[in-house]
Amino acid sequence: MKADARRVYAWEDRVVAPLDKSRVPFAQMQAIIDHVWAAEGLRWPPRIRPRKATRVTLATGSRLAIEAPAELPSWVLLHEIAHALDDRDDGRPGDHGPDFVGLYVGLLVRHARLDRAMLAASLAAASIPWNPAARPALLTSPADGR
Repeated sequence: MKADARRVYAWEDRVVAPLDKSRVPFAQMQAIIDHVWAAEGLRWPPRIRPRKATRVTLATGSRLAIEAPAELPSWVLLHEIAHALDDRDDGRPGDHGPDFVGLYVGLLVRHARLDRAMLAASLAAASIPWNPAARPALLTSPADGR
């Protein structure tokens, strides 16, 4: 696992998880994905697929599919949706870089109602770079430098 992923996961466990205790059953995940995707101005959201959670990976997300177990914390679902939003559809695996974190923070603010300033301060304290202006990969062009 890359260092940036480890830092993001540790930050989530320390900052995000204690603030969002809600859980989403599998049967409701697609509706949430569809809602978030539409709120971002996008069409054709990724489809939810069943996945058995492992000790290492609870869920995965890409432009085409989000794989999840029978239930997830809502912040984990938002994390996977952020991966789908950041997926450049170029065959490279998703990362936990500044654009991903920027998209994820936006989702946490808009959909989990977490405080943006608090999240920004906690990211700075954890030395996690993020791009507050990050946009979904499907809305960017090569001229945007992505």
